[in-house]
Amino acid sequence: MNVTVFSTLACERPFLEQANAGRHALRFVEARLDETTAALAQGAAVSVFVADEVSAARLEQLAGLGVRYVAVRGAGSDNVDLAAAQRLGLSVATVPDYSPHAIAEHTVLLVLALARHLRQADEQLRANDFRLDQLLGFELRGKTVGIVGVGRIGAVAAGILHGFGCQLLGTDVQPDPALTQRLGLRYVLLPELCAQADIILLLAPLTPATHHLINDELLAQMKRGVLLVNTGRGGVLDTEAALRALDSGQLGYLGLDVYEHEKGLFFQDHTRAALHDATFAQLLTRPNVLITGHQAYLTREALTGLAEATIASLDAWGSGGHATHEL
Repeated sequence: MNVTVFSTLACERPFLEQANAGRHALRFVEARLDETTAALAQGAAVSVFVADEVSAARLEQLAGLGVRYVAVRGAGSDNVDLAAAQRLGLSVATVPDYSPHAIAEHTVLLVLALARHLRQADEQLRANDFRLDQLLGFELRGKTVGIVGVGRIGAVAAGILHGFGCQLLGTDVQPDPALTQRLGLRYVLLPELCAQADIILLLAPLTPATHHLINDELLAQMKRGVLLVNTGRGGVLDTEAALRALDSGQLGYLGLDVYEHEKGLFFQDHTRAALHDATFAQLLTRPNVLITGHQAYLTREALTGLAEATIASLDAWGSGGHATHEL
């Protein structure tokens, strides 16, 4: 099968090639899928990433080029117009469980780095400033952590934080009694979680119901000085509301691996160009904000899982069947 792989990272390509083992003709494209690049998709299938624009218009373009299959290299499909895909007869598959450990561990990493002021400590040390006065942190032991979206990733994060001695709260559309029994995680409604948690983790998928789920109203209900980390989807957090909460001191720490306006920003080298996102620029000036560029998934283990599952979907389609994780 001829497959165009959009938004290919250089570090990702060897994993896809190894998993493929020559079975499919993979054409790697560094550019993301959009109106100007869709014409590159000549073949039966495309593979897309979170940065790609897979709207109804784009799917119509792909279908006109003979594309029949869309393999998403990720767990989420919020950038894919699934209704349009169904109307056009395109099959779409995701990779729902490639490595929840990668993202869960990165989530806890952001919590620890913020709690112990690692960004400021590194900046001071490189300037030969070894004072400690501005670096007073706090321990995780005994803190209440609220997890918004206790799916595969949230469950792994809960296990890690249980090991630190944290009290766990969770909110999810499908509570898992096993987590309550094993980790003592207590499921509550979102307002209660916001009111009680010292640390809040956003791990929910982006849907119409979760867009700007965390807004001015819910931020105001949180403990003053709360630590908030979003490694789910950028649009779950109203970034402007978060900036207002940072300015007032209501939000004490903010960690982001995702950003609601990240398309066209993350995954690209902008060192020779000025950034025109005023909101993102404001975030970068805050000493109590730590941002990574959507790299939580980026481990050898996760890339192996993504590649193997993506190729497995292509194998299934190539043999006339349905992919295991077809939507």
